[in-house]
Amino acid sequence: MADDTAPSGARAIVSHTVPLDPQAKAVIDAAARANIPPYSRLGADEARRVYRGMCEQSAPIPLEVALVENRSIPGPGGPLAIRHYRPRGSAAGTKLPALVYFHGGGWVLGDLDTHDHVCRALAHHAQCAVVAVDYRLAPEHRFPAAVDDAIAATRWVAEHGAELAIDTARIAVGGDSAGGNLAAVVTLAARDAGGPALAYQVLIYPVTDQNAQTDSYAKFGEGYLLTRENMLWFRDCYLGSSADIDDWRASPLRAASLAGLPPACVITAGFDPLFDEGRDYAEKLMAAGVAVHYEGFEGQIHGFILRGGVIAAANHALYRAGQALRLGFAAA
Repeated sequence: MADDTAPSGARAIVSHTVPLDPQAKAVIDAAARANIPPYSRLGADEARRVYRGMCEQSAPIPLEVALVENRSIPGPGGPLAIRHYRPRGSAAGTKLPALVYFHGGGWVLGDLDTHDHVCRALAHHAQCAVVAVDYRLAPEHRFPAAVDDAIAATRWVAEHGAELAIDTARIAVGGDSAGGNLAAVVTLAARDAGGPALAYQVLIYPVTDQNAQTDSYAKFGEGYLLTRENMLWFRDCYLGSSADIDDWRASPLRAASLAGLPPACVITAGFDPLFDEGRDYAEKLMAAGVAVHYEGFEGQIHGFILRGGVIAAANHALYRAGQALRLGFAAA
């Protein structure tokens, strides 16, 4: 865990070499035996089917919650599906803090169902409402469609707090992978637009730089499930042109300043092509004066939080993220 008081510009987060988690290795070995072609060779529709199957097979038993409510809200490109969760034990009508959550899947894959157990776990551990957002996917809807949906959904939640029994003074955003990218971008957009005021952000192995040229891409871009080939395919599906790589709405690490953003929980996985950019974003946040709770699950692979049925650390990571969020809400 990083020291929130580390001096500006210091290399505050140090990665230690630890072995690959045996449960993560078993997942990698099983995937190798299945011999499923890379997503980039399947195409979007088949890749989505394969991804959904992986999520179903690897998910833990979902935690019980008090409410799971599907709704439709206005979005920039038409109706936008959301799913509203409230934690077990919460009384109807009681105002709760809320997390607006964006699922991972490279802006191409994933939906409300693939991340249902993640949202249930975060609602339970943080004792908050969770609003999951089914933003538009690429390549049918390219950048910045997902960004626009994420911003619009967050604003809608802030404007409809009374309807959802949400404490609008305590709204957070979060997501994993591509969803972590969207959450980071929403905080920047909200800061620059003067609202809505956000209390916290939860970024789980986020994409923060579309350049894909880091050391961790070189070290872990092959053989650890998420490959460099697939990440470049996701990027090509999502972005309209190479010029979009430099846009902070695609690469929040390239934003001119991260000052004035809400406190953050940043989680990385050690055997992940995205490790460096997640760590670097946490460090840039700290250097800008943002309080950061950083946790590196150094023996883990990208996407591990989806695999709580076969990787025990996934459940622990969601517990840790939920606890950090709960404390963040308490401090808001």
